[in-house]
Amino acid sequence: MKKVFACFLLPAICMIALCACKGGTKKPGETKDGGAVVVGITQDLDSLDPHKAVAAGTREVLYNIFEGLVKPDKDGKLVAAVAESYEISADGTTYKFVLRSGVKFHNGATVTADDVVYSLKRCAGRLETSDPEVQVVPAFSVISDITASKDGDRDVITVTLSSPNTELIGYFTCNIIPKDYANQANSPVGTGPFKFVSYKPMDSLVMERFDDYYGSKAHLQKVTFSISENADAAFLKLQAGNIDIFPYLTVDQASELKGKFNIETGSMSLVQGLFLNNAVKPFDDVRVRKAMNYAVDKQELLTMLNGGYGTAIGSGMYSTFGLYYDKSLEGAYPHDEAKAKELLAEAGYADGFTFTVKVPSNYVYHVQTAEILVNQLKKVGITMKIEQIEWASWLSDVYKAHNCDATIIGLDSQLAPSDILKYYIGGSAKNFMNYQSTDFDTNYQKAIATVDTQAKVDLYHKLQKCLSDDAASVFLQSPSLMVAVNPKLAGYTFYPVYVQDMASVYFKEN
Repeated sequence: MKKVFACFLLPAICMIALCACKGGTKKPGETKDGGAVVVGITQDLDSLDPHKAVAAGTREVLYNIFEGLVKPDKDGKLVAAVAESYEISADGTTYKFVLRSGVKFHNGATVTADDVVYSLKRCAGRLETSDPEVQVVPAFSVISDITASKDGDRDVITVTLSSPNTELIGYFTCNIIPKDYANQANSPVGTGPFKFVSYKPMDSLVMERFDDYYGSKAHLQKVTFSISENADAAFLKLQAGNIDIFPYLTVDQASELKGKFNIETGSMSLVQGLFLNNAVKPFDDVRVRKAMNYAVDKQELLTMLNGGYGTAIGSGMYSTFGLYYDKSLEGAYPHDEAKAKELLAEAGYADGFTFTVKVPSNYVYHVQTAEILVNQLKKVGITMKIEQIEWASWLSDVYKAHNCDATIIGLDSQLAPSDILKYYIGGSAKNFMNYQSTDFDTNYQKAIATVDTQAKVDLYHKLQKCLSDDAASVFLQSPSLMVAVNPKLAGYTFYPVYVQDMASVYFKEN
């Protein structure tokens, strides 16, 4: 059995008490508990129920309120959360979780094994009465049973799989919620370091520190996520001093704020792409898709958008996945306008063509990307028209109905390589690109099932090569993330998943 344990630091309040016992005083720059901050976001929340949320922008907020059996740390490792330890059988067919004793929900109830079984079954679509709005985790389809038992005085959850899957652990970040609580959509209850206070659509979500949290307590007493209709409106709030943290800066904005805010730079942990609908003309022709790849100058894109920060990618995965990421594909399609024109002529589009790209208007970064690509594609005779649409329309028209020529978006992921590649499975409702490849589908299933590390690495490299060779879309970059932080604050932390962790943020002593 593979066994993993997690240790937690003493709560911050205890560490402060220890310092005080020594008779010391805090020095400038040290951690200070309490206080309130405002974080700017540019997308309304699509659901307060964590199992119904679709948007990465929603999950980055709810991360503070909810937890799973495990959760990611800043280094990309999965550490124990509601579970204090877990085991994976050598054959990859059984997962056992020992639950942490005394974990409290925000409503004061103690987390039980029944709550955990209910939450996992809800995420897996295995409840007797299903809710069509719940975003069932496709990877959980391999689960054949979820049971609870006792080991002495400890609750143990056993998840049995119908076939091997050693990377399923990345999906047990699935949020644990109370079984008999019916108001998650309006007043969410989780186990995280912050508890929900209030929500006003297109205005704000307010949360406060949960003092009964089992782990290291959050430093801040209150956090408000201020919702703006777009990045420009949020930036005005930032300049006016109404926002303390804003995580979506452009290069120009970052430059304008220097000296007034600290500018932190990390990664968005996303695959940004010009995603092409492989089922419509002219993108049903691989030569056209390859021409699009050669026409795009990714380095110019990085320079204009990020001041050179970020990583140009060549397939559907980003570098956080370590060994599974195939770095060699970054140069698969060097900028070559002559090659692009040659391929277009071979495909019967010597005079180019016109298409429309649908871009969610609330993501100024993707809109700016589109504006740059318009000029790059024009040089090879391709006319790209930008249609900005509301986020709700993007979800319904593009993501669910697959009704578009192309779109520009960023795809986030759980910490499992299969999760970032799930969008390309033939016939999947999430495959909004309508990409089809028997080789991809076959190797995807093999990659999940194998328990041999090197074989798994080789298979994931094959999958990325398949997407690259087929030019499934124009994979652009894993974008950098520039964050404006009030200089009175410290502790802002970047993660290999798309979250805004407010538990680590604190006010510095003056």
